[in-house]
Parts: sequence; structure tokens; C-alpha cells
Amino acid sequence: MTTIRYVILQDGHDLQFVEMPADHAYQLSALHLRLNKEISKLTAKQVPRLPKAIAECDQLELLQEDYAIISGLEYINELERAFASIHESHYPLISLLTEIRALQAQLEQWYDEELA
Repeated sequence: MTTIRYVILQDGHDLQFVEMPADHAYQLSALHLRLNKEISKLTAKQVPRLPKAIAECDQLELLQEDYAIISGLEYINELERAFASIHESHYPLISLLTEIRALQAQLEQWYDEELA
């Protein structure tokens, strides 16, 4: 049986709830901590807004219809697109994209195995 964890992200007053395989939730949280630390070093003019990882939990029941749970793969695909669109070819962007894509590949494999 698959164990799921939820990573809660905050962007200002907005919250996002990302459903992740439990074995990969910490990776998304750690990735966000690193991205938030390194994003200020980017020199490109258009850098995407990045929420902060604020919590992880094993169970989640949303009580407000304004919120939805986002699949981990959908979220990481959007994150990869946002960072890939930055017009910069220097560190730390290359390093950050490598980390995003590594987690993306792991999630793709996980979803393929779960759906098989």
C-alpha cells in the first residue's frame, strides 16, 4: 500500500497542498528550502515567485472549497517549466534545474510503477 504525505506551501496568504509519495515528500520540502535560499542569486529579470515549504503531514482533510490538493508530479512539472523559462545559463540556475529534474524523474518513475 502506498503511503502519501502532503507538503504545505505558502506564498503570501495563499496555500498550496501537494500530495507526494511519502518517500519523496522530504525531497520536495528540501528542494523548496534550497530554491528559496538560492533564488536571490539569479540575475535574470523574470524569476518565478516561489512559495515556501511550511509543513508536511500524513493526513489532510480540506475544509474549504477554495483549496485543492495538487499531485506531486503536476506540481514538479509546473516548477520545472517555470525555472526552465528563466533566461540564464549560470550557476545556480543549472544546479537548481538539475535538482528539480532529478525529483521530476523520480516522481515520473513512481507514478509509472503505481499505475502499472
